[in-house]
Amino acid sequence: MLKNTRNRIIRTLLLIVGGVFCVFIGLLLFRWTDSIAEDKQRKELSKVLHTIAEEQGPEGVLALSGLHVADILSGEDGLILFEENDAIYYSATEKQQMSVYENVNKSVVHITTVGETAVSAFMDVLPAKGTGSGIILSKDGYILTNAHVVEKSASLQVGLYNNQSYAATLVGMDSEDDLAVIKLVSAKDVVLYPASLGTSEDLQIGQRVIAIGNPFGYDRTMSVGVVSGLNRPVRTSEGKVIMNAIQTDAAIHPGNSGGPLLNTRGEVIGINSAIFTTSGSSQGLNFAIPVDTAIAVIPDLIKQGKISRGWLDLAAVQLTPQLVAYAKLPVEKGVLVSEVTSGGFAEKAGIQGGSRKVQYGSSVINLGGDVITAINGETIEDLNDLYLALLPMRSGEKVSVTINRDGNVKKMEVQLIERTAQHVSALVR
Repeated sequence: MLKNTRNRIIRTLLLIVGGVFCVFIGLLLFRWTDSIAEDKQRKELSKVLHTIAEEQGPEGVLALSGLHVADILSGEDGLILFEENDAIYYSATEKQQMSVYENVNKSVVHITTVGETAVSAFMDVLPAKGTGSGIILSKDGYILTNAHVVEKSASLQVGLYNNQSYAATLVGMDSEDDLAVIKLVSAKDVVLYPASLGTSEDLQIGQRVIAIGNPFGYDRTMSVGVVSGLNRPVRTSEGKVIMNAIQTDAAIHPGNSGGPLLNTRGEVIGINSAIFTTSGSSQGLNFAIPVDTAIAVIPDLIKQGKISRGWLDLAAVQLTPQLVAYAKLPVEKGVLVSEVTSGGFAEKAGIQGGSRKVQYGSSVINLGGDVITAINGETIEDLNDLYLALLPMRSGEKVSVTINRDGNVKKMEVQLIERTAQHVSALVR
């Protein structure tokens, strides 16, 4: 009796387990067949949507879902969609530009300078006023601007977003790169809004940019354009040479100098500095100092008031295919050492200049010298590479210079001298 009861219980349990197993298998088979069907439907839908997208664009695809799109922007942060409604309509581009201005305009200041000039009629000395723009760097009042805005000023006044003007003092200046840092001295109770500094390393021609400044005294004026050129050597009206400049068609006028050039995220990617003009106003060819150049010098300008960059005491010449062929050089890329300073660090390190004088354009150069192909392991293909490789170096430091001499590669440790404006100017022929 007990044995039969036990057997019935075992059979019942086996039936229950078997039933559960069968249900589980059934569910797996159902899910499997269902997923096959879904995958098939998905592929068919994908083909249909692909056809609609080709014929009607993404707006047609979105319209199928009931979402009627007024504008689509493929921007730096992905796709931005704006729906149609009864409210005031702004395009995606407009919304983005308005957002940048709203976030950044309080970080832009209006700089007024007062200098002294002699009036020839009675030799009276009267104040001469200048104007420019600046970028707030910190909440304690440091401001970045152009050196040419402040370098000859006897006093500085800074206009802020609150329509109030405050005194400022010059902290440091880098005339070669046309950069300066000033500091507010009388705005302790004012809330300051530092700008966000981006990078100029990954800029692309055609990328949209925004300039904010104070052209002709009109505070915090915005203009929009694109990056129209990169790595430009530019000689300003003051005779300074800006290397590696960003070229833009964003309108820049007198008074914009020292203001920010921004990307569409509202990050500073350049400091507006110069315009090419035959009329005194913007003609669509404007230039900005890369923000990476400014970031490299700001700490030294604040701490020491100046920057002492390193340079090689030699005269370098850009290689061209014609020069390489004429001089029968062993390399096609690099910079030719025309001459070295007698008794200088480059000569002591063993670098040799040329000895055969030839006419090269409007200049006379020496052929037969070494060709520099690398600095500290960085490949040097042209004068711009030489400039960029030495940009972070300070005078007195040593660099490893790789040269090619008649097909033989040599490395030399060379101490740097202090770079001057004449050294940079010599790079632009």
